[in-house]
Amino acid sequence: MDDGSKHEGPARTSPYPVSRLSSRIELVDVAREIERADQLIGSVSSGKLGVIAKQIRALQDEAQAILEAARRDLSLHHAECAFIKRPGAVYHLYERATGALYLSMLSPAEWGDTPPHEFRGSYRLELDQSWSPIEAPTAP
Repeated sequence: MDDGSKHEGPARTSPYPVSRLSSRIELVDVAREIERADQLIGSVSSGKLGVIAKQIRALQDEAQAILEAARRDLSLHHAECAFIKRPGAVYHLYERATGALYLSMLSPAEWGDTPPHEFRGSYRLELDQSWSPIEAPTAP
């Protein structure tokens, strides 16, 4: 309608008020409507971006956990070992005074609770060559 032509069609489809009884559209009213739309769009956008930010943080946490597990798995695979490791078996990690790590088939209990070196944990070797920590039994 910017070309100067008149609206043709029923009055109910007119973009302008056609009744003398309707209220006038003031520039202030239009500005107020635009302001409300801006606020609503801003709120909705902020909410959606907040959800995405939470998802990104969750993915970062998951990626961090995966990297830590990979470091642990590599460290366990690089520990000294004098036997063939078999998936499904539980091995016990010890640390010598020199800081060298080694795997043993003997648990601290099998050493009479006085292992020759510092005990660092028990792990089960999985089929995919990852390691699962075995929780130490709790005392009754």
